[in-house]
Amino acid sequence: MSKIPYSNAMRESLRNLLLAGALIYSVSALRAEPTNAASSSAGTSWRTPDPAAVARWRALRFGMFIHWGPVSLTAKEIGWSRGAVTPIEVYDNLYKQFNPTNFNASQWVSLAKAAGMKYIVLTAKHMDGFCLWDTKQTAYNIMNSPFHRDVVKELAAACKKQGLAFGAYYSVGDLHHPDYPITSPGLDVGTNYGPLIRRDKSDLDSYNRYLLAQISELITNYGPLLTIWNDADWEFKGRRGANTIKLARSLQPDILINNRTGAGGDYDTPEQEIGSFQMDRPWESCMTVSKSGIWAWGGPQDGVKPLAPCLEMIIRGAGGDGNVLLDVGPRPDGLIDPEQAGRLKEIGAWLARNGQSIYGTRGGPWKPNLSLVSTRKGNIVFLHILRSDDGRLELPALPAVIQSAALLAGGKVKFSQENGKLIVTVPKKALNKIDTIVRFKLDSDALKIPAIDMPAQPAAAST
Repeated sequence: MSKIPYSNAMRESLRNLLLAGALIYSVSALRAEPTNAASSSAGTSWRTPDPAAVARWRALRFGMFIHWGPVSLTAKEIGWSRGAVTPIEVYDNLYKQFNPTNFNASQWVSLAKAAGMKYIVLTAKHMDGFCLWDTKQTAYNIMNSPFHRDVVKELAAACKKQGLAFGAYYSVGDLHHPDYPITSPGLDVGTNYGPLIRRDKSDLDSYNRYLLAQISELITNYGPLLTIWNDADWEFKGRRGANTIKLARSLQPDILINNRTGAGGDYDTPEQEIGSFQMDRPWESCMTVSKSGIWAWGGPQDGVKPLAPCLEMIIRGAGGDGNVLLDVGPRPDGLIDPEQAGRLKEIGAWLARNGQSIYGTRGGPWKPNLSLVSTRKGNIVFLHILRSDDGRLELPALPAVIQSAALLAGGKVKFSQENGKLIVTVPKKALNKIDTIVRFKLDSDALKIPAIDMPAQPAAAST
């Protein structure tokens, strides 16, 4: 076997008709081109996303990622620990013990709402191949565990009831499926999570039909979905990835698909880092709330990140014109760890006070730097001061008249704008140790202001 290096990271009749149509589509799509077809222009062959759908998604700004499954019994990384730290035969049989009787979809959604999150993305199937829904394509699914309940169905219904959007993570790569060309390493690899191993025998066309049938199930039976969040697209570059997007959009025209399909997708997904300022293409940073950064429950010792960096993720995400998808790893009993839940509620309390500077905004006009972030909406600009010793700041002037300036939390702010400079003075005693937000009202549309470059560290205003 050759080694491959580790890679980072409805009504029933209608449903059946739609699913059958999707399967016919998937087979015809596969036959339409040679098996080895791969085109750099494949990404242009599928229908581009509905701009209104993109705008709605952007306006949400903050969502909950959930990595969960039988792997939670081990407190190890989902997918990657298979064969590396947990023997394959043990990992693949964890589902026979998986009985999360404390799982309550309504409680998960209520927690997301309390955190100020506007959507949820669940790992319906990670690269370990285990499916959290009643799929008809494989027996390796939640209905054959002791739990015997459709988690995707319950969570999708709870989101709909409470007004949150719902999306499904679906790993393109599947280390468990015998037709997929790549599987997990053995325990003697000597490194935690890799390298992966290429199977001696596989059938990627057969696996592709399986993948398309499962995506059809998710969209048809549990939609409408906000997104299909693909991952691990190692073997699906070009044509196969494009067919995935084409199928998803044929079933639900306003669905969004991320960039890990193997064909570009609709939005970028920086992982464990906040993306750079980018307004021409949507993006969403996926981050973990746990200290360890593993994608799953890491055990009671895992801990959570402090409040300040969690808030800064959200602030910098919005300031860079991106979304943040913050991950939790529920415990094997189905409860979200109390420490993680507590941190999420603290984030929600901050957003309840300051959310107008995050939700529905766009990044800028000033590009983020070490100390400052800005967001804008209509004729309002929000300046987020993350670091300042004395509250006196000098910024490039705005090409607009500033009609007023005040602290979002209440209080006056002095400002003057002349000679290409904007001098802002916030009373030192009014500075917040995490984020001080100044609200500027302009005489014109703030979104028409071109993005303004900033030095890495702004100079304090001269006296």
